[in-house]
Formats: sequence, C-alpha cells, structure tokens
Amino acid sequence: MSLSDTDLRRRIGERLAFGSHPTPKRGDFDLNPRMRDEHAPERVLRPAAVLIPIIERSAGLSVLFTRRADHLARHAGQVSFPGGRVGDEDDGAIAAALRETEEEVGLPRSFVEVRGELDCYETGTGFAIQPFVALVRDGFELKIDASEVAEAFEVPFAYLMDRHNHKQETATWQGRERRYFAMQYERHYIWGATAGILVNLYERLYG
Repeated sequence: MSLSDTDLRRRIGERLAFGSHPTPKRGDFDLNPRMRDEHAPERVLRPAAVLIPIIERSAGLSVLFTRRADHLARHAGQVSFPGGRVGDEDDGAIAAALRETEEEVGLPRSFVEVRGELDCYETGTGFAIQPFVALVRDGFELKIDASEVAEAFEVPFAYLMDRHNHKQETATWQGRERRYFAMQYERHYIWGATAGILVNLYERLYG
C-alpha cells in the first residue's frame, strides 16, 4: 500500500504514538494457541527491543532489515530487524533498540526519529520483543558488524504493507507442527517473529 511521507507521519501519529493505543501482547502463540499451554504461565521472558527503520528515500519508503550471521547460537541466518536484548546499561527499551542498531549496522542515531511503538511480541523461544517504529533520514552510510550481521538490505514499504504478501505457512519445530507468518521478497525470506511484527504494523496502520 502506497503512502507519502506526509501521510505515513500522520498515520503513525494517530495510531502508533506512545500512549495513544493499548499495547496488548502478541506473538507466536496467536497462530499456535496450544503452544501457550506448553509453557508455564510463570515463565520469565527476556526483554528485547527492535527498531523498524522506515527510510525516507527519494524513490519511496523502504524498510531496513538484517540477516543474522550464520555462526550465531540463536536464529542464525534469519532475517530480523536490528535490535537485541535490553541490557542493564540501557536507559529503557528505546535506548536498547537504538544502541543495538548502531552496533549491528552502524546507523547513526542522528538520522533516526523514533515515532511510535507496536504491541509487545512474545516468542516461543522466550523473548518479549518491544518493536519501535522509526523514520530514517536518507544520507547515512552503514557499517556492518560481521560478527553479528551477514548483510543488511531494504524492502519497499509498500510491498510489506500489501496484505497479499502476508502468507501463513507451517513447519515442524521440536516435534510439533507450528504455524507462522512469512513473506518472500526476491531472495529474502522474512518469517517468524519478524513477519509477525510486520503484520501487526499493517493491522495498526490500516486495520
């Protein structure tokens, strides 16, 4: 779905601004309700934060993604948003998302304007991810940290916000069939929590 920069800013202000909308929990359990019964209700989720960097290019809006390095212990080789765990040194989740983004891909904070947030996304692997939506001014140069990121790439915002590109697929995980959202863009396969967060962004902006 095509939006001008001005229209997108307005919609984010109306629908994603901090405190303007209740933030219920979303996550892997939405498509797999029986998974919730498999996890103890008192389990402690590790807090994490990611940035959804919407870049204001002259050719149109695009979203920046990373592909995690193949040697990582968790989610190796998967497409993700820049971000990571919220550390004791961080002054909140936004600070963690900005720090991790700068560390992973070298995107300077001076180019980033955090404008809103989405619903917290709980994963079956034990994370509570808080996504933050940011508008990114053009003109930066990325510096990829090869120890964490294999590559960074962009996908047109309109493609990601096209409901026809939001697929539901199944796979066997830990001996059980799991359902998840997935999007294919050129050679990049976006799935799991990252795709689920994009679906939440679509629902909040256009639902």
